[in-house]
Amino acid sequence: MKLNYSLILFTTLVLTPLTSIATTNNDEGDSVTKVIHAGQQSFNKHLAKFEDYLGGWTANFSVEKGQPSVTDVTLFEKVLNGKGLKTTHSINDGMYGGESIIYWNNKSNRLEFYYFTTADFFTSGWMEFTDKNTFVAYENVTGESSTSQGITQVKSTSTLNGDSMTVATSYLKNGEWTKEEGRTYTRTTKDVVFK
Repeated sequence: MKLNYSLILFTTLVLTPLTSIATTNNDEGDSVTKVIHAGQQSFNKHLAKFEDYLGGWTANFSVEKGQPSVTDVTLFEKVLNGKGLKTTHSINDGMYGGESIIYWNNKSNRLEFYYFTTADFFTSGWMEFTDKNTFVAYENVTGESSTSQGITQVKSTSTLNGDSMTVATSYLKNGEWTKEEGRTYTRTTKDVVFK
């Protein structure tokens, strides 16, 4: 089974802004640092269009007949006092997963992101909204693994349609762009799982 998992950027749960860090003890008596949140700030103007994307999403991938099912659970979170969007996702309860931080780069005047995976590669890139409910992301893949399978660039288009989100992705693999793959995400309360 060959599945390409790069740039499945979407994951959700709304976090409130960081206001302080405190050290407490866990049940074993070990010192543990916890992030404490208070109140929730709005996104800054450059990330405001992500407000409706916040929360959990899930999609079932199309697979060849006889192959095991592939389910992606993602979470979109507001972070860094509204100056960032964090996405976390896992496929098949932790078989593969990744986390992204999306932010506005004042120097380049565009949305940029880093995406780190459990599969020995990461991506960085930029994105733009083409209308109120659609954004396009462009990624460069760094590192190589059996999951990245020779992929060096990724382009994806995500469109929000109420309580569903369509994502169409194509990959630059061994110097050629693959046929666009599509999937539809719906709202969920499932957990993002890492093993």
